[in-house]
Amino acid sequence: MPTAILSVLFFLSALLYSSVGHGGASGYLAVMGIVGVEPAMMKPTALCLNILVSAIAFWRFYSGKNFSWQIFLPLAVTAVPMAFIGGMTHLPSYFYKPIVGAVLVFSALYSFKSAKVLTADHSLKPVSKWLLAVVGSILGLLSGLTGVGGGVFLSPILLFSNWASPKVVAGIASAFILVNSMSGLLGLLMTGGKLPFELPIWLAVALVGGFVGATYGSKRLADPMLNKLLAVVLLIAGVKMLGIFEYMANYFW
Repeated sequence: MPTAILSVLFFLSALLYSSVGHGGASGYLAVMGIVGVEPAMMKPTALCLNILVSAIAFWRFYSGKNFSWQIFLPLAVTAVPMAFIGGMTHLPSYFYKPIVGAVLVFSALYSFKSAKVLTADHSLKPVSKWLLAVVGSILGLLSGLTGVGGGVFLSPILLFSNWASPKVVAGIASAFILVNSMSGLLGLLMTGGKLPFELPIWLAVALVGGFVGATYGSKRLADPMLNKLLAVVLLIAGVKMLGIFEYMANYFW
């Protein structure tokens, strides 16, 4: 496993994602997919890095008063148990890779779209706690199954529905990712999941990247151009995980 290459890429992912309150799981999954890490190691690695970086992001955004307990609690109450169930579920490679690929493609589209939303004005709307609970349960299960924290889905829902401002969305997303990732990792470990030997190195670089990114993002919104560049990486990784490159190669050659 190319530890040095992954260390650099994990640092950059943590830096970029933490600036918008995310733990970076879709970024970690993307680079691992591109490098060719085996699926059995992708999920636990992404969850561990997610926990560390989202905790830093939550601390920075919460300290800056960019958070809403009224929105977060209904989401978390249903998301945490569903993330645990998802973490206990070990999908075979031929199921896991397409699902993660679809998540990465969605993440790419969201990154393109959010580059515009970050600079837009928002007229906030109230939201039902029951609706938030339903959203939380669905995203929690998806989080545990794939190793993402769910923030890449929660953020566009909150933003595009105008339920919270961009910075508050970042604070809520960081807390949501944190509790989901902890629950998902617990479920994974209880069913025999293994952690990679190189994990301490990757945690160290993610710690630095997450701290710098979260400190920057909690004070000012992320650069829209970074979101667009990130979207390109996610799209390439998603297409690779979906096997589209292999299909095209076989079809044309």
